[in-house]
Amino acid sequence: MKRFILISLAAFALTANIFAANYIRVNQMGYLPGDFKAAVMLLDKAQPEYAAANHKNYLIVNINTGKSTLADSVAITEAWEPFEMCVRIYFSSITAEGEYFIWAQGTNSPHFKVGNDVYNGANEIPLHYMRQQRCGYNPALKATCHQHDGRLVLAGKRDGKKVDVTGGWHDASDYLQYLTTSANAVYQMLFAYEMTPTVWADNYDSRGDEGANGVPDILDEARWGLEWMLKMNPEPDLFLNQIADDRDHRFAGVPADDNVDYGWSAGRERPVYPCSAQPYGLFNNKNESTGLASSVGKFCSSFAFGARLFKNIDPEFSAILADRADNAYKVAKANPGACQTAPCTQPYYYEEDNWVDDMELAAAEMWSASGDDARLKEAIDYGRQEPVTPWMGADSAYHYQWYPFINLGHFRLAHHSDEFVRNMRAGLRRVADRAGNSAFRMGIPFVWCSNNFTVAFVSQAMLYRELTGDRRFVEYETAARDWLFGVNPWGKCMIIDLPKNGDTPSDPHSPVHNVGKIPITGGLVDGPVYASIYNSLLGIHLRNADRYARFQNSRVVYHDDYADYSTNEPTMDGTASTTYLLGRLASAANKQSK
Repeated sequence: MKRFILISLAAFALTANIFAANYIRVNQMGYLPGDFKAAVMLLDKAQPEYAAANHKNYLIVNINTGKSTLADSVAITEAWEPFEMCVRIYFSSITAEGEYFIWAQGTNSPHFKVGNDVYNGANEIPLHYMRQQRCGYNPALKATCHQHDGRLVLAGKRDGKKVDVTGGWHDASDYLQYLTTSANAVYQMLFAYEMTPTVWADNYDSRGDEGANGVPDILDEARWGLEWMLKMNPEPDLFLNQIADDRDHRFAGVPADDNVDYGWSAGRERPVYPCSAQPYGLFNNKNESTGLASSVGKFCSSFAFGARLFKNIDPEFSAILADRADNAYKVAKANPGACQTAPCTQPYYYEEDNWVDDMELAAAEMWSASGDDARLKEAIDYGRQEPVTPWMGADSAYHYQWYPFINLGHFRLAHHSDEFVRNMRAGLRRVADRAGNSAFRMGIPFVWCSNNFTVAFVSQAMLYRELTGDRRFVEYETAARDWLFGVNPWGKCMIIDLPKNGDTPSDPHSPVHNVGKIPITGGLVDGPVYASIYNSLLGIHLRNADRYARFQNSRVVYHDDYADYSTNEPTMDGTASTTYLLGRLASAANKQSK
């Protein structure tokens, strides 16, 4: 039975500064009525005699009614340095719609909402960033860029050949373009649409300009990527992997003004690297490629999935995609191994070294397209070679070492075999075990792009729970989701402008924002990293005083600062990966509101 306490809201305000060094972190988007609900309190000084499992000291205050409810329970957890104590506050019993805050030990949390509508429309926000990342014609900037792309390099007898590869998306806040991240972005958006088709709006046309065209905007965006991928496969035996290289970093401004000279005069052609089964790089730095399957497998799965979803929208386009998927599958199958991106003047590149996950998904999509049991058998065989995505449960990883961060091939096969349900569960269990009794229930390794790992974990947990009805991981699922919306040491929401009035990145590592003075919206930033990573990166620093210094520790850091490209740079593929998560949350809100 709930206990209600009527206390003047002014009384909470009077006591709010008694323990000024305490902080309560809540999901700033809010909570659906049926959500598992938890907040985290950081205490500067340990007060176990006051905090220990005594939920009477923790009140959930309804601002609309002035009525207070005792928290369901609390739990002391491992401390987060430099705070001496952390407490998880549970309040799932709060289901009435309204605006609330938590009061505990003289500290007020930020206000938050409980309601069916808290995620409505949130799924459209990432698409704003995707449109802003478009290369070629950019609807957000009303300008064109990189119209001369490009010339083949490291392509044997084709070296120096001109190829038309205009289009696609810039990868992050620089202007490089990669097949591996773009293909994943395409697949993620197609998947988000397939799983939640009714929540997507049609407010923009195929060019990304305002105005409906009869196609959901998320499919327009995915098609923009697919059309570029077709250009990146100009011949049956030629698959292209990357446009530009780290010489791109010599320019910082809006993309239409890009004047980098790659050897063909300033602002002209950029180098285009083919997929390679051997290590390569133009200068002293080389990658460690071993095959083509990781990249060409991604071509295949995205083409096959696109063919299926566009069949009734544009049959001719669908047929082209289906034909390209079939060819890509044959090439990928004949060339096992991982195809990495190309370093240039610096030793940085995407160090992907797994590939059977890409082939599992490609085979599963080919099976969906054809019904050929041989493809199903191949998908199962590939899936058995990597039952759990290797980062899950790991403490660290090289940059994009195991990519994509979620294996949706397991989800495809889980509908066919309980073996792959168990594989999904095993990965979740490893992350949950690593989280242990941590305050934020986070078992994610804080490597570069940790937010992408977080989205992958939440997505897999949601898919598993909905597939099986098993709720054993729901606390870890919601903790990782809430981490993205402010339940983290810094109280920081990790998607720019989501929620609109939340504490979201205000100084992202983006030349469009910083130099062009053009606001950006919807991008998921990289997220916290180990201090050891931050301290090791070339050229990294802070431009301004660290306003989150109070919450940094010797192990993990996050900075809302333009100069920190390791934690505060939005990425295109990470942003695309949020579309399923936000689409599902918006769909859940719609269902609960009916």
